[in-house]
Amino acid sequence: MEHYHSQVQVTEKADSSPVTEADLAANALIIEELEKLTPDIPILSEESAHTPWQERQKWERFWLVDPLDGTKEFLRKNGEFTVNIALIEQGKPVLAVVHAPALNKSWLGDGSQAWLETKAGRERIRVRPATVPTVVGSRSHPSPELAGFLENLGEHKMAEVGSSLKFCMVAEGRAQYYPRLGPTMMWDTAAGQCIAESAGAIVLDKEGQPLQYHREELLNPSFIVSLTV
Repeated sequence: MEHYHSQVQVTEKADSSPVTEADLAANALIIEELEKLTPDIPILSEESAHTPWQERQKWERFWLVDPLDGTKEFLRKNGEFTVNIALIEQGKPVLAVVHAPALNKSWLGDGSQAWLETKAGRERIRVRPATVPTVVGSRSHPSPELAGFLENLGEHKMAEVGSSLKFCMVAEGRAQYYPRLGPTMMWDTAAGQCIAESAGAIVLDKEGQPLQYHREELLNPSFIVSLTV
């Protein structure tokens, strides 16, 4: 947040995505604290050197971290950026936190229950159906395939929000669908997926298979978060 309220230095990574001093500072702190907390559990983070698959494929559990999800939202200063931390076991996210520093909110999931934590305290959250469903999408990554999905869905309302907050809106019952029909990386989705699934949602790729994380490819397939298959 110190970086958020100051003039942020931005550089470009090899894939042309922006990275700031805040990404790197958050990464250093999270890695340090996770290594203290669980020294025997390896860490895969967006902003650290990525361990090759030859080694990762032996990992039965690991932390998957995005120290600043929604860098574009961070730079726009609209508050819609998050810190994503998930524990992966056998390819499945089983424990997670999504923290939104500018909103003073955290979402937590343990695989069977999910919570929203604010200054007022911690409350259980659960998915909720709606007569007219709300579809949440990305402000930074609109997808041409989305129009087809919305047409098939029928009557709906649309909401736009950045970062992994989209998973959290489904988990809270404020949205019923999050179709992601464009590229994301593993660290973008694991924590949000855990929270949505812990609240009763399902996260499936276009072949109807659960999105899982024991794989060589760091790039995710397209997927849809919903309340039903």
